[in-house]
Amino acid sequence: MSNELEKKKASFQSLGIKPSILAILKKIGLETPTPIQAKAIPVAISGKDLIGVAQTGTGKTLAFGIPTIQRLASVKGQALVLLPTRELAVQVEESLRKVGKDLGLRTVAVIGGEAINRQLFALRRNPHIIIATPGRLLDHIKRGTIRLGQTAILVLDEADMMFDMGFAPQIEEIIKLTPNTRQTLLFSATMPAAIIRLAERHLSSPLQIEVAPAGTTAELVDQEIYLIRREDRFDSLEKILADYKKLVLIFVRTKHGASNLAKKLKMNGHQASEIHSNLSFNQRKASLASFKSGSHRILVATDVAARGLDINDIEVVLNFDLPDNSEDYVHRIGRTARAGKGGRAISFALPEQRREIQKIERLIRKSLPVTKIGSVQEVALPKSKIVSGYQGRSRSRQSSAPDFSKYYENTGNTLKKKGNFKARSKFSSRSQRPVVSTYKSGAGQSRPFSSGKFGGRKPGSRRQRPNNRFSR
Repeated sequence: MSNELEKKKASFQSLGIKPSILAILKKIGLETPTPIQAKAIPVAISGKDLIGVAQTGTGKTLAFGIPTIQRLASVKGQALVLLPTRELAVQVEESLRKVGKDLGLRTVAVIGGEAINRQLFALRRNPHIIIATPGRLLDHIKRGTIRLGQTAILVLDEADMMFDMGFAPQIEEIIKLTPNTRQTLLFSATMPAAIIRLAERHLSSPLQIEVAPAGTTAELVDQEIYLIRREDRFDSLEKILADYKKLVLIFVRTKHGASNLAKKLKMNGHQASEIHSNLSFNQRKASLASFKSGSHRILVATDVAARGLDINDIEVVLNFDLPDNSEDYVHRIGRTARAGKGGRAISFALPEQRREIQKIERLIRKSLPVTKIGSVQEVALPKSKIVSGYQGRSRSRQSSAPDFSKYYENTGNTLKKKGNFKARSKFSSRSQRPVVSTYKSGAGQSRPFSSGKFGGRKPGSRRQRPNNRFSR
């Protein structure tokens, strides 16, 4: 009950925001702050360092964007916002420009995959806020086109994702180039040990705000699992697309899978676009633009779009493939049920993926309804599954012993051969095999070549294996 009262009382007017910015927020239709905005904005406006822990889709951009814009009007210097991907950087730049353009705010997105001349032109105008990915920012620093000595506010957004992508050394290098007197705002969906160590080294007595623990999903998203055979997935997808008429975001595991599924949907008459790392930045940007505008109702994506895709009208998120990492499930379905709207998340799971479903349920701390589609039969995976490869070699992590049951039968103390199977050699590895080579003599007959300094065979001669089989 108290939480509901707090939500009713919360408003942008009560957060210490200047009237000029409040008027802009009202103009663009923002009246009620999200929980992370309500807690973070007053702290950031006061100039204190801050660690904000909140899941994707909770309004973190304005949680640091509003106080950054307000403080830059009273403090000298620039603001630097670091993000892990180009798409996130472009999106944050658009959001901040929307709020600050009427105030004369100048912003620039410094990202890779884009012509550097446009960025150089924007940098000559001395922007108030630089939104950058680490790699391209360091490139500009080495060129001398960006200097961080005037950085008054440093924002690290999606910090855990930047660390997962291997940007930790670059982030450390960038932070060392900024003044020690800066204000630092760190936002992350999770708080791994690496982020905590970074905060201890570079933040000054930060205030930590956590509005939702890791694994928390959006309240208004309706989740369901479809247990389905692999060959039935596309037909079920077609039925879902017929039931829902608004924007549908489909996630797959691989970039090739995204491309193939998008092509198949287009062949069936659907307006679909794709986004994955095989596309250039301009192609990815065009795909997002067509999806946002509604000209393409379907977007097929890999996890490159699992974070930061800020589109309020996505009706359904469909996991055509379950993610490799259960945490990515939370980020994926966070693309729907945004801005107070409801949404639906449907996930296709193969019969043998019961363990993956359980991992997701443990993370989000709730059981998901599972619906069987078609003639699917659940598969109980054994503790150790042996997959026969060469000569019965096991690929199981639990057991590395080969399966001899199809070659031998147990007759007490001895093993008796089955059928015409030839006994294996006593040599257990390729390195232990005898080298038997031949070369043609002048008379046209072959004879063994067993001498010489090249391991018992003539240089350039063709090695022949003995008739018996060897374990691979």
